[in-house]
Amino acid sequence: MNGGAVRVFAVCGGAATPALAGLRGHAEGTAVRCLRVGALAAVVQDVPAAQFTAEALRTHLSDRATLERYARAHHEVVAAVAAAGPAVPVPLTTLYADEARARAAIARESARFLTVLDRVRGRAEWGVKVFAAGPVPGPDGMPGAPPRSGRAYLDRLRDRQRGREAHRDAVRAAVDRIDATLRATSAAARRLRTHGTDLTGEAQPQVLNAAYLVDAARCDELTRAVAALRTDPEFGPLVRIETTGPWAPYSFADEAEETDEAEETDRGGVDDDDA
Repeated sequence: MNGGAVRVFAVCGGAATPALAGLRGHAEGTAVRCLRVGALAAVVQDVPAAQFTAEALRTHLSDRATLERYARAHHEVVAAVAAAGPAVPVPLTTLYADEARARAAIARESARFLTVLDRVRGRAEWGVKVFAAGPVPGPDGMPGAPPRSGRAYLDRLRDRQRGREAHRDAVRAAVDRIDATLRATSAAARRLRTHGTDLTGEAQPQVLNAAYLVDAARCDELTRAVAALRTDPEFGPLVRIETTGPWAPYSFADEAEETDEAEETDRGGVDDDDA
């Protein structure tokens, strides 16, 4: 394609033959194809360079409808590649000015790609999101008759604060137990940054956003573990668990054996205001 750029979706082993026929990729581009680079194969698409400049990408990605369309197209291709064998998804914005630059970049990263491919072979990613459930204790609107004295009012405030702290600690303990239980079924796990209610669309805060890399033979074990956690009476009043998957290993597309971002999100996003 004259004046074309190369968009990369995923990298797999050079001997892999993912089923790419019929995959549309981005509507502006040509047919999705394999680009062989040594022991690797990148699944790419030629796209018009003028429509995929840095400025154009910023414009596209700032528009929610366009971003969702790009994300769906990207995931469709990645899923097809992963269905054929181990694959390393690359970020949505991975774009090169031409094929030569794409080849050079993949060759430079070949050792990393081979390491990750070996690590994710025969495994899939499962996402687990946990939300606080039930009413969240708060300092206002306390039930009961008005206190008869300033001291009684302060005592009630202290009791309410203790209740909030106990609730927060119980939610944190539930999150830690859920995470520990699911890590026991997984080859690797990562706590990711939690999302606010403006992104989740949920009324209650998200208190855990985690990804688990699971051997194909243990996927049923993970789903049974989640089912048992959901029916545990200890968790019912505290949290709600949602799962997604199996997915291509988006959260494990680097060399790191395991990371845990919980410290960045206050142990899964639980704080005094959330829980």
